[in-house]
Amino acid sequence: MTDQSSIEQLTVTTEAGAFDAIASGPAEGRPVLLLHGFPEAALEWEHQVATLGGHGYRAVAPDQRGYSPSVRPENVADYGVDVLVGDVLAVADALGWRRFDLVGHDWGAAVGWWAAAEHPDRLRSFTAVSTPHPSALARAIRSDEDQAMRSAYLTEWRQSSTEQRMLANNAEALRRMFEWKVPLSRVEDYVLRLSEPGALSAALNWYRAGRPRAEAGKVAVPTLYIWSTEDVAFGSTAAFDTENWVSGPYAFHMLEDVTHWIPEEVPEALSALLLEHLAAR
Repeated sequence: MTDQSSIEQLTVTTEAGAFDAIASGPAEGRPVLLLHGFPEAALEWEHQVATLGGHGYRAVAPDQRGYSPSVRPENVADYGVDVLVGDVLAVADALGWRRFDLVGHDWGAAVGWWAAAEHPDRLRSFTAVSTPHPSALARAIRSDEDQAMRSAYLTEWRQSSTEQRMLANNAEALRRMFEWKVPLSRVEDYVLRLSEPGALSAALNWYRAGRPRAEAGKVAVPTLYIWSTEDVAFGSTAAFDTENWVSGPYAFHMLEDVTHWIPEEVPEALSALLLEHLAAR
């Protein structure tokens, strides 16, 4: 069992505002930053943060832009990828980290891919959980009917009625999204957070903001990509193509019979893979 009592609550202050975060491990430990996805929060990394901290790393997982109440701008343009990547660097700077290991799940992994491609000097390694390289995904959406169908929600969630649909009937649609693979107490926490005024709109603004004009480039940073076979959002075409977008050391790990919610569905397995990847760097 992982000692969850080692988890600390942090506030990381940047020019954009104060990010709430959870952390574990010695202050002088090798720094690891973990980025959550939608519709979750830093809490999705609780097991991994505690495990890394217990092994001497300094692990920090922030509630990202829109999820931290103090960093919740109303303008959709304030949620573009360039801004989100800037938050990653700003949080690292505020923590005093010149170089760090980056881990991301879902949207956190998408932001991580862009950060790794554009700022390789800042990262010791990168671990993407669930989400393939953005260019591999874009190519799969264009060429693979299965992935195009899986990604149809991207258009739907940009509609102005999405918040109402997701929160209707005691947030039934939001709860169903977790496929009964995330602990119910955790789901309740996420629903409560996203039911705050403006919170769900801020989270959905990640989808509504315009994507960068340029294609995401190849990643030279040592990279681990973890994909699960029952992921409803990301099919095998983009998952297998991701290796073509990493020019540096690359490892791919496939989890059989696991859904999209890897950090919470199989926390021990993910923590073990992270430790192995980090130890090799």
